[in-house]
Amino acid sequence: MLKKVALLALVNLAAAQVGAYGQCGGVGYSGSTTCVSGWTCQYQNDWYSQCLTSSAVGTTLTTKSSTSTTSVKTTTSTTTAKVTTTTTTASASGTGFPTTNGLKFEIDGKTSYFAGSNSYWIGFLTNNADVDLVFDHLEESGLRILRVWGFNDVNAVPSSGTVYYHLLKDGTATINTGADGLQRLDYVVASAQARNVKLIINFVNNWSDYGGMAAYVTAFGGSQTSWYTNTAAQTAYQAYVKAVVSRYKDSPAIFAWELANEPRCNGCDTSVLYNWIKTTSAYIKSLDSKHMVAIGDEGFGLSTGSDGSYPYTYGEGLNFTMNLSIDTIDFATFHLYPSSWGTTNDWGNGWITSHGAACAAAGKPCLFEEYGVTSDHCTIEAPWQKTALGTNGIAADLYWQYGDTLSYGQSPDDGNTFYYGTSDFTCLVTDHVAAINS
Repeated sequence: MLKKVALLALVNLAAAQVGAYGQCGGVGYSGSTTCVSGWTCQYQNDWYSQCLTSSAVGTTLTTKSSTSTTSVKTTTSTTTAKVTTTTTTASASGTGFPTTNGLKFEIDGKTSYFAGSNSYWIGFLTNNADVDLVFDHLEESGLRILRVWGFNDVNAVPSSGTVYYHLLKDGTATINTGADGLQRLDYVVASAQARNVKLIINFVNNWSDYGGMAAYVTAFGGSQTSWYTNTAAQTAYQAYVKAVVSRYKDSPAIFAWELANEPRCNGCDTSVLYNWIKTTSAYIKSLDSKHMVAIGDEGFGLSTGSDGSYPYTYGEGLNFTMNLSIDTIDFATFHLYPSSWGTTNDWGNGWITSHGAACAAAGKPCLFEEYGVTSDHCTIEAPWQKTALGTNGIAADLYWQYGDTLSYGQSPDDGNTFYYGTSDFTCLVTDHVAAINS
């Protein structure tokens, strides 16, 4: 399992006034409509109004294409980086966009339980044939959902031929839309769409792998916990979100947008992440109302079925049920890594049923989004799959992580990987898909 990153808190739940860049209106919004001094509540669309100011914030945003770099100086809080390059994304086709249907997901008109996987690395491949091979095998195997990294942040331009999406340096955010940038993600989306695989794309990492929040801190200052309220960092983050969403908002290959990979705010009041999630998810909905939005969290902070162990507590700043109540969050996510959390493998079955119960009570489906072990995959993970499949409120599961043999050899193995064509793959994919279909 790779480590990953969390996000913002722009508004204090109990505050009478909304902070800078906070949400101050929109469909379903019930908070304050008064901004702090120097900021005004400005209508964006029916979903979203935001506290903005006309004063400069001192951050420069740029976009890098394969032919030129266009600088956009942020002189007002409404200015964001604009992607002007042409993408390779196909236009929307098929029967529609993935959605929820009660406590289930609906894909291409079919309401069912779905199986899928994770591949953080696929958007960083430079060989199109390798990308196509992966999606051929996913389609053949019946894996309908793939979660991929929609971020790749750096603080310095890497060597030629190395893929990166977002350069964060000295208060400047440069979005790389060139052939070694988001055009690689373009190909992933196009290949998935051609094979009817749906993608979950997230925007930042709680962990330092592939940059994440730590890269923003290096460029804009602050700390991991203050990242959620750092004006410059959030301006760059929202500009990046807009750039990615704008590329694929008409693609039926997108299953959902995800705010972050495993967001945490250690020691923070749960209102910090709650407010950041509420503001950011509403912002994404204002850009794209067609696709679902999720948090990408591990499921921490839950009273339902709690045994008092670390994952159920609120010390990482998360409140699972409170965050799920946000109108612009369409479904819940939760992960399972007992060896990292100081619990047992058998404990995982209760973790699954507890989240299913919480989701059923909220009336929204749960996605069992990541789970894995470093050995005995079938012995340990197959019972988790069986529990998830039989639990009301759980709508799909994505194991961590998918592996395949590519043109250069095996895809990355972080210790939890098992590979296409192996006995583990037969047990945890072939047999699991058969159980779902039966």
